[in-house]
Amino acid sequence: MKTRELGKAKVKVSAIGLGCQPFIGNYGPVEESTAISIIHRAIDLGITLFDTAGTYGRGQNEEWVGKALKGKRDKVVLESKFGNLRGQPGEGGRLYDGRPEYVPVACEESLKRLQTEIIDIYYLHRVDPEVPIEDTVGAMARLVEAGKVRHLGLSEAGPETLRRASKVHPITALQSEYSVWVRDYEKDTIPACRELGIGFVAYYAMGRGFLSGKLRTLDGLEPTDTRRRVPRLQEENIGYNLGLLDRLKEVADDNGCTLAQLALAWILHQGDDLVPIPGMTEMAYLEENIVAPDVELSADDLARIDGIFPLDGGAKGPRYGGDRDDKNR
Repeated sequence: MKTRELGKAKVKVSAIGLGCQPFIGNYGPVEESTAISIIHRAIDLGITLFDTAGTYGRGQNEEWVGKALKGKRDKVVLESKFGNLRGQPGEGGRLYDGRPEYVPVACEESLKRLQTEIIDIYYLHRVDPEVPIEDTVGAMARLVEAGKVRHLGLSEAGPETLRRASKVHPITALQSEYSVWVRDYEKDTIPACRELGIGFVAYYAMGRGFLSGKLRTLDGLEPTDTRRRVPRLQEENIGYNLGLLDRLKEVADDNGCTLAQLALAWILHQGDDLVPIPGMTEMAYLEENIVAPDVELSADDLARIDGIFPLDGGAKGPRYGGDRDDKNR
């Protein structure tokens, strides 16, 4: 497995990581034994970056990851997140919690569930609009001083927030959604990361499975599958987006790779400071995607992909529905 470095701290990680969120059943039920087996196999295949969060499954995700990493903790870079309370509002109905007094509480809970003494990269999962970012990051920095956390990260933060946060403590990584059909961050957020020496960790790297080509209809999905609510997969949009995907498959076919491998390889070709963390709940998908860093794309390939999913335009429909707006805080 090829490796990359995140941020000025040069945290060495595998070129692709494993996003563990899907183990909580967002896309259908997953057994604990299956999740642990996939994590173990991922380690065997050379993946070293594993991502979870306190909010995933109300802590269950961290517990499973902790069990899976028992005896293997020194082989991985473990990252977790706090402060996103959507689905389980905190006191006063808070959806986000970046209060300084909450930071150490959340961290201690995560450390206990993860069965570890230190978290390698600890992220603020969502910026709390009611708390100055300087206050939140200041409290996070004290976790570093206390030896509870090695490096700090932010998730879905915009350029100005990144600049303000970096004045308080170095930010090693920004984690946000990024893929061929979500490219907004190229306009100002990724440039800001590069200006500040911050690595970029891309979640939903395969568009919640759509970019793998394995999801062409919502029929057959579990009733609780969160993709049933994704605007781009609804009847009024999915036909158009499938047309774009079919064009993308032509590029994959010409390169002798799968759509999933192409989607991950495209991210890797956007810069050495980007690391995708696809979620994989089936062993076959893990075995397929692990070779993505070996896919070489030419300038012509990249131009063809830009023509299908350009920076401005491309996919039809917003990435979230309802009141969700997690972009560029």
